[in-house]
Amino acid sequence: MSISQISKTIGSSLTLALNEKAAILRKKGEPVIHLGGGEPKSKAPMGAVTAASDHLNTREIRYTPAGGIPQLKKAIIRYTEENYNRLVTPKNVIVSGGAKQAIMIALQAILNPREEVIFPAPYWVSYPEMVKLCHAVPVPVLAEDGSFYPRVQDIESRVNSFTKAVIINSPNNPTGAVYSAEFISDIVQFCEKRNIYLIMDDIYHRLIFGDKKPVNCYEYATDFSENSKLILVNGVSKQYAMTGFRIGWAIGSKTVIQAMTNIQAHQTSGTSVISQKAAVGALNGSQSCIEDLRVTLENNRNVMLDHLNSFQGVKVCKPDGAFYFFADFSAYEKDSLKISQLLIEKVQVLTVPGIVFGMDGYLRLSYCGSVKDITEGITRMKWALDPHAPSDLYIGDRKLVRDWT
Repeated sequence: MSISQISKTIGSSLTLALNEKAAILRKKGEPVIHLGGGEPKSKAPMGAVTAASDHLNTREIRYTPAGGIPQLKKAIIRYTEENYNRLVTPKNVIVSGGAKQAIMIALQAILNPREEVIFPAPYWVSYPEMVKLCHAVPVPVLAEDGSFYPRVQDIESRVNSFTKAVIINSPNNPTGAVYSAEFISDIVQFCEKRNIYLIMDDIYHRLIFGDKKPVNCYEYATDFSENSKLILVNGVSKQYAMTGFRIGWAIGSKTVIQAMTNIQAHQTSGTSVISQKAAVGALNGSQSCIEDLRVTLENNRNVMLDHLNSFQGVKVCKPDGAFYFFADFSAYEKDSLKISQLLIEKVQVLTVPGIVFGMDGYLRLSYCGSVKDITEGITRMKWALDPHAPSDLYIGDRKLVRDWT
């Protein structure tokens, strides 16, 4: 079978594959616990569901403008003004099929073959593949001190004549790290000075804990002209628990947004009108659902932190946002694929191996599920990995015996 050279370089999305695997196991009645998920378990806002239902009842389910319906663009403009203190026009906004598509078409709009895109590691699993799909080169950058918190110097050290863009994701997937205002200020000013595109992936920006606050990239920008190379990406998937609606957006210069719109028009045409109406309902409706989710996630984080801290040999860094731990399990096994597979096979706990985020020996553990799943999941993991744990474990009525080392 002959396939393209570029397709041969693109791996499957392991996070989506895990979601599918969990669904299959549950359908079989297996007591699987999914600690690898990337979607909140809370319900979509009633305003979103009502808006979608109302439009369905009209039976007028038609094509939409390639860049998004005016009603949703208006809601995004208001959202941006309220949350970023930045007033933009409809020509600065594009609505896409999720934040993922917004990032993808942004890269397609700005990249030429062999140009480079820098992003801190560990990184969201799709960044390298998206860059490669543009015939460009992904450049992951580890913080010099080995932490999850890069400095602008770490980014700067990898910049060369081929560098076209930097992607920053804060709160970060997979680490939950919230980058400091100082770092965001430094990176915004650095990219402006060096005439480099900066894509801010803000999909988790309101899911932040404790005394941490969202950092507004626009506060540190000085160029708001048509020459601006700052692209802000957001969406309804995470904070509104609307992953299945697939609505994201990007804000940038009119030139970049028009280029993105042209690309999207040939890729997917306009985004589903039902999903866009639902997003309008979410953005214009009660916002209490976001705070409710944030409080739930913070509590879940604390529960998982307690359990992980009691897990001998596991090293954790307390996340300040999103809904993930990126925990170091290398004391048990340095190959994260092996340890993740063992946990699925032996105790039916799904985790995401750190290697797909650019750091082996780690597992990404999600706490966006229930406290019960967190507690039971970590208990099973301890039993599977800790040689000092009792040799048997009950999952429901089934007794398991640990017959491996």
